[in-house]
Amino acid sequence: MKYGFYPGCSLHGTGLEYGLSTHAVAKKIGLNLVEIPDWNCCGASSAHNRDPLLAQALPARNLALAEQYGLNDVVISCAACYQRLKIAELATQDKKARVEIEEVIEMKLKGQAKARSILEVFANDISLEKIQSHVVKPLQGLKVACYYGCLFVKPPEVAIDSSENPLMMDEIIKTLGGTPVDWAYKTECCGGSLSITRTQAAVEMTAQVLRYAKLAGADCIATPCPLCTSNLDMRQKAAEKALGISFNLPIYYFTELMGTAFGLAPSELGLDKHFVEAKSLLQNLSATEAQ
Repeated sequence: MKYGFYPGCSLHGTGLEYGLSTHAVAKKIGLNLVEIPDWNCCGASSAHNRDPLLAQALPARNLALAEQYGLNDVVISCAACYQRLKIAELATQDKKARVEIEEVIEMKLKGQAKARSILEVFANDISLEKIQSHVVKPLQGLKVACYYGCLFVKPPEVAIDSSENPLMMDEIIKTLGGTPVDWAYKTECCGGSLSITRTQAAVEMTAQVLRYAKLAGADCIATPCPLCTSNLDMRQKAAEKALGISFNLPIYYFTELMGTAFGLAPSELGLDKHFVEAKSLLQNLSATEAQ
């Protein structure tokens, strides 16, 4: 199966392990991800706060490039990138807006390229049955808090699943042999957009997500978002200090858990790139399974 692939800036920077695990799992499962040539930043970090036209033109150029190469399904791992490209896709359905954007990017837009999240492609296009067929080391005994964050499910116009109770990742975790926990914070914001300008507010919001995952009995958190992962992983020590609680919760991209269940080596998945040590929990599960 062939898809266009938009890595965004994070998969070449703070989310290296997301890129590694996404490509490793895609290769294992027969998903052909073709990186869009000459892609540019989608502007998710600041463009929509500065210039509405620029905020649509930046992601729209990537859709136009995908169309030129005949890549009509554009798979995106980063939640922020997904939202910006999806909003641009919807905006260009209006002829007046499309013409205005075309003048800025100096490219034609046919409206054929569709923004797709890697999570929905795995859950819907690949199917749970095919995912299960590749499982050789089930995540038996692993209790996982599936944290979707806000950008994949809000606002409803761009949501890949229910805005209130998304289940795509939960179903994948069950298919891998793990146990998704029931908790109320799966779509609460971690404060990612405030992490630079209002760091303490982001730490406090992150701390609440971690606290409720721990209260739900989770051994770890799984996410599909690089920004959420940075907050939950990198700022976990600060969150512990803010609440006076020790969490010690490894934060995994859901693709890292898929790769582990598929029997891929930790080095292929980037499991050594986490702030909260993340290899031992999965290695111990494997040891338990082997016994």
